[in-house]
Amino acid sequence: MRASKWLLALVLGALACAPLAAQDHAKRENPAAIATTPPNPLPPEAVTSHVLELPGRTIRFTAKAGAIRLSNGKTGAPLADVAYVAFLKDGEDPAKRPLTFAINGGPGAASAWLDLGALGPWRLPLIGAAPSAPPITVDNADTWLDFTDLVFIDPPKTGYSRILAKDDAAAKSFFTVSGDIDALGVVIRKWIAANKRWESPKFIVGESYGGFRGPKLARRLSESEGVGIEGLVLISPVLDFAWFDGDNPLTYAGRLPSFAAAARGLTGLDGRKELADVEAYAAGPYIVDLLRGERDPAVLDRVSAKVASFIGLDPAFVRRLAGRVDTAAFDRERGRGKGLVASAYDALVMGFDPSPHAATSHYADPVLDALCPPLASAMADIYQKQLNWFVEARYDVLNKAVSQDWDWGSGQPDAVADLKQDLALDPHFRVLIAHGLTDEVTPYFATQLLINQIAPMGDPNRLRLVVYGGGHMVYALDASRAALRDEAQKLIEGK
Repeated sequence: MRASKWLLALVLGALACAPLAAQDHAKRENPAAIATTPPNPLPPEAVTSHVLELPGRTIRFTAKAGAIRLSNGKTGAPLADVAYVAFLKDGEDPAKRPLTFAINGGPGAASAWLDLGALGPWRLPLIGAAPSAPPITVDNADTWLDFTDLVFIDPPKTGYSRILAKDDAAAKSFFTVSGDIDALGVVIRKWIAANKRWESPKFIVGESYGGFRGPKLARRLSESEGVGIEGLVLISPVLDFAWFDGDNPLTYAGRLPSFAAAARGLTGLDGRKELADVEAYAAGPYIVDLLRGERDPAVLDRVSAKVASFIGLDPAFVRRLAGRVDTAAFDRERGRGKGLVASAYDALVMGFDPSPHAATSHYADPVLDALCPPLASAMADIYQKQLNWFVEARYDVLNKAVSQDWDWGSGQPDAVADLKQDLALDPHFRVLIAHGLTDEVTPYFATQLLINQIAPMGDPNRLRLVVYGGGHMVYALDASRAALRDEAQKLIEGK
C-alpha cells in the first residue's frame, strides 16, 4: 500500500471503531441491524440553559441542539439533515460576540472529538481511555466559551446527521471533496441566518481532515455564500496529501522528527527545542541523501546509521529499510520485544499486539479505536440528558462507510492553494496551526515544510505553527489543551 493511501486510511478513520467482520456478519443476518438513519425525522431544535461553575469563574450559557435541512435548490427535495449543537454564552452582544464553527475530520468523523476533547463546556478525559471506560464527562475548565460561541457540526452520516436523498448521485455528492465543502458552506450560512449572527466575527476550527476542510471552507463561504471568515484554527491538519506519498522523499523527512520525539519520550510544551538536531538533519543531509537514491551503499550506510540513532531502532533493521522507515514499521518494531505496538495517532501510547510473533499483524489502534466507544456513549448521554434532544439511533462518532465511499477525484488532494488565496485576499485573515510532537498521521514537520513555501504576505505572524506534547488529539494532554486554548483566544481576539 502506498504511503499516501495508508495515510488516507488513517485520516479517513478507516481503522474501524467496530470490527468490519462483525459488521458484515450483522448485515448478512439482518440488513437493518447496522442502520444509522431510521425513517423517523430528527427532533425539532431543543433549547436548554446551563451553568458552568469553574475555578475562578461562572459561565451561564444556552445550548441549542437540532438539525439543518439541505434541499435540492430546484425541486425542493430533501437531501440531508445535518445535526449541530451550539453553545452560546448568555449576556453577550451577538453582534460583537465571536462565533466559531467546529468540524472534525475523517471524512466520517463527527464533532465529538473537538466538542468533548477540547472546546465544549463538558469534557471526556481521554488519557488512558479504553472501550469499556465509563463515558463520564467533567466540566471543562479549558472550554473556549469564555471568548467565543461554539457551533459543532456533524457532516452527513456522522453523529446523528443523515442523508435523505433518494437519488444515488445526490447522496454520493456529499462524499466528494467539493460536494462536502458545498454542503458545509450552506449549513454554516443557514445557521447564521436562522440565528441572526451576520455581524458576529466568524472563525472555523478544523481537526485532521477538518483541517484540510478549513481553508477550502473559508474560501467557499467567501466566494459563494456571502460569509466572511476572520480566521482558522487548524488542529493536526493534513494540508497536502502529496507530501505523504511513499515515493516522495519529503514523506520520510516530514515524519523523522515525530519518530525521534517518540524515541526521546518528549511530552512538554517546548519539546520541539530538543529536536533541533533532528529537524536540521531531516531538512538538509537526509533529503539530499534520499534524493541520491538507493544505489550507493555508502549513502545507505550513512543514512541508516543516522536515522537509527535518532529513532532508537536496531540499525540492522533500519538498514534493511534503506533508512526509509515507514510509520507501520516504526510502530510495530519499537515495541516488538514486549509484544506491543505503538499508536500512529500518538507514538507514545502502546497497546498489545494480538499477533506478536507473526511476521505481520493487524491490530486496532490503541488511541483511535479505544476512544470511539466512550466518545459515542458520552455524546449520546449528553444529547439525551443535558440537551434534551433524543434521537433513536446510535451516535456515529466515526463512520467507516463514509471513508469507504469517499470519491477523491483525480490527483492528490491539496488545501494549500486555498490557504494561500485566503491569506492573499484578506490582510486581516489569520491562521493558527497546532500539532502534537508524537503524531505520525499528520506529523508537525511536514506542515512546517509546507508553511515554509507560503510567502509572508505582510505580517508573517498571520500564519503560525505551534507544537506541543501529545499526538493527533494534541488536546488530550492537560498542558497542551490549556496552551492551545490560550493561543486560540489570542487569535480570535485579534491579539
